Amino acid sequence: MQLKIMPKKKRLSGSRAPLMLFLCQMISALEVPLDPKLLEDLVQPPTITQQSPKDYIIDPRENIVIQCEAKGKPPPSFSWTRNGTHFDIDKDPLVTMKTGSGTLVINIMSEGKAETYEGVYQCTARNERGAAISNNIVVRPSRSPLWTKEKLEPIILQNGQSLVLPCRPPIGLPPAIIFWMDNSFQRLPQNERVSQGLNGDLYFSNVLPEDTREDYICYARFNHTQTIQQKQPISVKVISAKASRERPPTLLTPEGNTSHKEELRGNTLSLECIAEGLPTPIIYWIKEDGTLPINRTFYQNFKKTLQITQVSEADSGNYQCIAKNVLGAIHHTISVTVKAAPYWIMAPQNLVLSPGEDGTLICRANGNPKPRISWLTNGVPIEIAPDDPSRKIDGDTIIFSHVQERSSAVYQCNASNEYGYLLANAFVNVLAEPPRILTPANTLYQVIANRPALLDCAFFGSPLPTIEWFKGAKGSALHEDIYVLHENGTLEIPVAQKDSTGTYTCVARNKLGMAKNEVHLEIKDPTRIIKQPEYAVVQRGSTVSFECKVKHDHTLIPTVTWLKDNSELPSDERFTVDKDHLVVADVSDEDGGTYTCVANTTLDHVSASAELSVVAPTPTPAPIYDVPDPPFDLELTNQMDKSVQLSWTPGDDNSSPITKFIIEYEDAMHEAGLWHHQAEVSGTQTTAQLKLSPYVNYSFRVMAVNSIGRSLPSEASEQYLTKATEPDTNPTAVEGLGSEPDNLVITWKPLNGFESNGPGLQYKVSWRQKDGDDEWTSVVVANVSKYIVSGTPTFVPYLIKVQALNDMGFAPEPAVVMGHSGEDLPMVAPGNVRVNVVNSTLAEVHWDPVPLKSIRGHLQGYRIYYWKAQSSSKRNRRHIEKKILTYQGSKTHGMLPGLEPFSHYALNVRVVNGKGEGPASPDRVFSTPEGVPSAPSSLKIIEPTRDSLTLEWDPPSHPNGILTEYSLKYQPINSTHELGPLVDLKIPANKTRWTLKNLNFSTRYKFYLYAQTSAGSGSQITEEAITTVDEAGILPPDVGAGKAMASRQVDIATQGWFIGLMCAVALLILILLIVCFIRRNKGGKYPVKEKEDAHADPEIQPMKEDDGTFGEYSDAEDHKPLKKGSRTPSDRTVKKEDSDDSLVDYGEGVNGQFNEDGSFIGQYSGKKEKEPAEGNESSEAPSPVNAMNSFV
Repeated sequence: MQLKIMPKKKRLSGSRAPLMLFLCQMISALEVPLDPKLLEDLVQPPTITQQSPKDYIIDPRENIVIQCEAKGKPPPSFSWTRNGTHFDIDKDPLVTMKTGSGTLVINIMSEGKAETYEGVYQCTARNERGAAISNNIVVRPSRSPLWTKEKLEPIILQNGQSLVLPCRPPIGLPPAIIFWMDNSFQRLPQNERVSQGLNGDLYFSNVLPEDTREDYICYARFNHTQTIQQKQPISVKVISAKASRERPPTLLTPEGNTSHKEELRGNTLSLECIAEGLPTPIIYWIKEDGTLPINRTFYQNFKKTLQITQVSEADSGNYQCIAKNVLGAIHHTISVTVKAAPYWIMAPQNLVLSPGEDGTLICRANGNPKPRISWLTNGVPIEIAPDDPSRKIDGDTIIFSHVQERSSAVYQCNASNEYGYLLANAFVNVLAEPPRILTPANTLYQVIANRPALLDCAFFGSPLPTIEWFKGAKGSALHEDIYVLHENGTLEIPVAQKDSTGTYTCVARNKLGMAKNEVHLEIKDPTRIIKQPEYAVVQRGSTVSFECKVKHDHTLIPTVTWLKDNSELPSDERFTVDKDHLVVADVSDEDGGTYTCVANTTLDHVSASAELSVVAPTPTPAPIYDVPDPPFDLELTNQMDKSVQLSWTPGDDNSSPITKFIIEYEDAMHEAGLWHHQAEVSGTQTTAQLKLSPYVNYSFRVMAVNSIGRSLPSEASEQYLTKATEPDTNPTAVEGLGSEPDNLVITWKPLNGFESNGPGLQYKVSWRQKDGDDEWTSVVVANVSKYIVSGTPTFVPYLIKVQALNDMGFAPEPAVVMGHSGEDLPMVAPGNVRVNVVNSTLAEVHWDPVPLKSIRGHLQGYRIYYWKAQSSSKRNRRHIEKKILTYQGSKTHGMLPGLEPFSHYALNVRVVNGKGEGPASPDRVFSTPEGVPSAPSSLKIIEPTRDSLTLEWDPPSHPNGILTEYSLKYQPINSTHELGPLVDLKIPANKTRWTLKNLNFSTRYKFYLYAQTSAGSGSQITEEAITTVDEAGILPPDVGAGKAMASRQVDIATQGWFIGLMCAVALLILILLIVCFIRRNKGGKYPVKEKEDAHADPEIQPMKEDDGTFGEYSDAEDHKPLKKGSRTPSDRTVKKEDSDDSLVDYGEGVNGQFNEDGSFIGQYSGKKEKEPAEGNESSEAPSPVNAMNSFV
């Protein structure tokens, strides 16, 4: 069997036909191998291998070395230009060029100055095949200038003020690193209050007395020359004044509200905001309309500096810094624009062609702004270079056709914009070389079984050779094992088995000849530890032995090494090592630890460890019952296509007999690391015959089970790869649904690797129209789960089947399923739309169904759009709000609930499929009949008199028809809240005001108001109100008759004027009580008692206005306090949601009336609720506390 190299990595199975893998014909990235024998006679254009950086800053104290190294055959010669003109190094005795190199050495240490050799240098490496050029190398000496002399005045400022100490370092090359220190070369402490800006200045958000010092010194370090320059010290004195006034933040840098920052792609963006204020502001950063990149955002200088590394164009935008303290905040927006120097998308690669072949050089770069691409050949602009008929330039691409040896050259691609340039050399080398195999002949490869084997076949030739592999001297077949063939000629055997041993021949061919090479492969058995050291617990002074029995390939010589705690064994004669054992005598506590046995061969190594615990001597313990130890020494025999025999050695049962063994398998090819149940056998067996599936790379492990539990798994057995065969099953979950009107998307659940039964799993997808006479159309696709059939009719049923196949053949005939091609929007609207109005809020809609062919998809249902067109009562257009109702399935009628009475509606019907809605039917207009109206919008009672009340109301917000009249009902309410007789009035519909006369005075009435249409009465609105009292002789003459108010009462007990009045009254009562007490002691009468004698009815005596004293005083009455919660509105309107409380609730009489400002105008007493207690006639004065309580 033979194998050929293909362009990409593929897996091929053995067969009678040769297996070929061909390298791509376009050798766009081929490099000539640097093999000494090959380079002896192989010509190659120059290639620059090393050069100095574009921006080359030199130390003026050392010699200047400008590097330029190149390779090529024949070796290239070198020349230089300086500032665009030829640089003749022979004329300058200080300049020499290294032998066999283009590197320049300029000796300025003996004489000369570095500034003399500033300039732009470019190196050219040339041989007979072309010329390569270096970048433009800008050579500049580093500079570390001194600070200019300046006289710095001391800075004196008050505590809390802000301060900026300028640094202004001299301009050096490269720029200096700035830091602040004192005279003792100690860095000045920095924090959120004091920090150094990006420009080197030192910023104080506010100064403190401890900031006073005379040695603020700015230092500039020039790393290139290892020098440090310092500025003159700055003296700062902070005067401690009174407590500093706090202030909101203001920005010290940057200035203004906005600023702009430009940065190059790939650089680090640094944004800075430093603020002053008291207390010290805190800085926050946000990106407007975006978020800061999580992994590239860093904060420096106590969050005053925001840094974003590796910026790209996506980082452009507005960044906002916010400085905030307790007194306020200030914002500053920095507009960031990210530009980009040119960067490669595809740099040109060296091209090796044979005469007559074609090829391309591609040079693609990007940048901001877009870079300009220009080509050079052998260092000369291609526009003025000698013409080459095999070459054609197309922008960023050079196309070569039918090249000849004279087409060999070095091409340079230059991509440049205002921020920089890129220069790349790529040669075109036209060679005619027969194949050469560079791998040494008869190389021996030794590989451990079940591991990958890599057989090298390094080659070269032009045209590029094809590689073929043979096994055995006579080209014996490779059977059906799996091979991986790499583009570099290497043959890979992923899982090498014993039968992989043999001689392999690599053959390279092109049209100029052939070369071959033999290599040899030997497969060795893996080294295994079949008896591992075991955990041991021993008593001090005893002897312990660890066993380590190794099984290995007989051709390999293992070495066994013992370690303690991963280190060498102690140098102690108590430790002895023989062939399979480590013995430790006279064990001490220090001997406890982990002992590891390591078995090494030249190809592999294995290890096993055990723990040693040292304990004090104890009596012999009782047996310890535990799960079994894992089985070991697994071995596979009788290996057949679909079965294998597994044998093993049981581990220790730990005092509990083993009842059964559980066998599991792993498929290393398809599901590495996952173990599945294979079989169970009784605990007396140590072998099992196992059934196997095709094309599975099996490994087995065994677990022992006893009454305690299950052991740990054994070590995995060797791998066994079963032969491939055709699949047994086909994919499941086959469906056909269209995603577009003109396609059919066929999907299925693929087989897993275990079900593939062989390499090259694919699927044969077949389809045809269900109702047509077409033949099946089939296509074979890779191991995917979807195939799209384009160009299908819209929504047509299809028969579909998906069959699995691999390199061995087809699975059984699959089942046929039905699917549909893609849906499109329906073409036809439902017809014959009818509306039947059921009542004023409900209508029934009927329509004729749409023909199935016109639906063009799966019928989802019908959708009714309806909206209110125009009001019947007001005849004015309103905002149209369409409502939607969807009816599932094939229904042809539906109800429209929730309609508004006495309204015009319009509707249309549309059919819906899986794609969407079809066209609308013509609008159908219908009207709803009148309904009962809603309640009047409001009801209020105004202008109350002693025998009349006037009612005002607003019409219903929803009349739901034409109002015919209002119905007003009312009835009185007595003091016990009992309702009196009901009076019913009919009021014309055009009235919104009505006056009721001949009512009882000082009586509460309850009103019920309805609106009516021809459909009946609507909801009611209710209110209550009180007529005013009789004016004859009840109210004090100086106040006048007050009106019974339908207004909402306020809680006068909380009013300021009322509290003041009560305090004054309380004071007067206290004085009056004192006077009474004095007069009583003297046996005389006091004025109040005289007035009691003079008047028969104490309840109607007014309070005197001239002296502010009470006209009467009675202690025989229970003074009922004002009831809290009075809710009569101040505008005399009784709202229906108000409380039913009234003045009647506060007593049987109406003595306690209110003025319009809410104050009492009557006496602070009510009717007697009970007979006075015995002794109330006494002239003893009541206490001031009781007197106050009577007013609260």
